[in-house]
Amino acid sequence: MKTKQDIIDAISSVQHPAIGYSLLELGIVKDLELHGNIVTAIFAFPFPNIPIANQLINSISSPIKSLGFEFEYSVTTMTETEKAKFMQMEAEAWKG
Repeated sequence: MKTKQDIIDAISSVQHPAIGYSLLELGIVKDLELHGNIVTAIFAFPFPNIPIANQLINSISSPIKSLGFEFEYSVTTMTETEKAKFMQMEAEAWKG
């Protein structure tokens, strides 16, 4: 049976397309829970309505679904502290 750690391992290498960090490292995947065969995730974005939100969500849902899980998610906006950390990491590793 797959565990939460298996899921984390499967998504840990999923990088932001323009920043040289993973979505986990950037804090975009804020929470991940496993309940039976359903994985739920909270995506925290630095700003509301970012244009690549669906692309980022799909980049996480795909490896989770390939493990045989159902995937559900919700979206929120980062706190000011989380956003400051994100912006610092973005400045350090911007690939454009």
